[in-house]
Amino acid sequence: MAQALLYFPHGNPLHLTTTKANRLLHPEVRLSRTQKRHKTPWLAALGHAADKFAEIIKEHGPDAVAFYISGQLLTEDYYVFNKLAKGLIGTNNVDTNSRLCMSSAVAGYKASLGADAPPACFDDIDHAETLFIAGSNTAFAHPIVFRRIEDAKAKDPRRTVTAEAADLHLAIKPGTDIALFNAMLNVMVHDRLLDKQCIDDHTQGFDALKKLALDYAPSKAVKTCGIKTDDIVKAAHLFAQSKATLSMYCQGLNQSAEGTHKNSALINLHLATGQTGKKGAGPFSLTGQPNAMGGREVGGMANLLSAHRDLANPEHRKEVAKFWGVDDVPAKPGKTAVELFDAIDKGEIKAFWIACTNPAQSMPDADKVRRALEKCEFVVVQEAFANADTASPRAGVASGTA
Repeated sequence: MAQALLYFPHGNPLHLTTTKANRLLHPEVRLSRTQKRHKTPWLAALGHAADKFAEIIKEHGPDAVAFYISGQLLTEDYYVFNKLAKGLIGTNNVDTNSRLCMSSAVAGYKASLGADAPPACFDDIDHAETLFIAGSNTAFAHPIVFRRIEDAKAKDPRRTVTAEAADLHLAIKPGTDIALFNAMLNVMVHDRLLDKQCIDDHTQGFDALKKLALDYAPSKAVKTCGIKTDDIVKAAHLFAQSKATLSMYCQGLNQSAEGTHKNSALINLHLATGQTGKKGAGPFSLTGQPNAMGGREVGGMANLLSAHRDLANPEHRKEVAKFWGVDDVPAKPGKTAVELFDAIDKGEIKAFWIACTNPAQSMPDADKVRRALEKCEFVVVQEAFANADTASPRAGVASGTA
């Protein structure tokens, strides 16, 4: 087999970006914007941060502080931040950079399945007969997952040949995912590829969805999607008739004004054909970070509580408060990622803790984020590298910890 040489003209490999010179090995603190940060013992730095947060909470109330955390954190770290803010301080101002990449997947799962809990896992790759990858350049964006896909194919040469023969690239026009999925559902309806038992036992409202799908005949959808009618039909048959279809999708679906609807439209295909609830099958969103899902499991967002409890539900808040040993959990939803920086800009949030994320580079309107951080009375950056944009003095960081 011929080997391909991949050449990456931009960027540096990991061992060059994580140099010792950039690695933060101790806390650094400055007491005013005009000072330079200086090396500080751990206990002194943590004590300084705790005292500043306590002063601001006492003077302005718990909602004057906030935490912006990250899918780079361990689940346990996420949980402790969540408990600190919602259980001890009494604010729901805890959000995460998962908001930027996974909110559409979250909303899609909740709308279609009732909970933000993917019904598939990485082990399903080994049992899937058909992989349906949508909106994800998996080989580059999730190389470890892609190696596992390659390994699964290599275990069965016959399956490898079948997969290569049936390989289908649906190069649709950007933004036409819903039209494609609904056109595939149209084919499934007309060609009787539905799983009636699954539909009857586990879904509601399928008649309305079926009626909607009738408006997406492949012959019409191809004009929207820019692909061949035969390809839509072939994709629908592969998806529905496979012993196990596992779909994998990421930011190509999520990063869209219609991201939630794109997720739901794909999940509909699984429910309509019974391609879920069994080995190797199900809608499986590929997270943009190592542990975005783990953070959501323990309530690490402004509108969530641990163990998939709903912040808006009084009984759920009571249950979590009892488990934590506190009187109550605040009912008012916290501010989401973009809202946090808007609130800082307005002076509503005066102490801000950023952990393992780089909002001065990654947030929408990064210039506005930097201006907000310059205004904030007290900022803590929990970061491993000195060259992160948010850790730079230009970002207005009052206190930084390694």
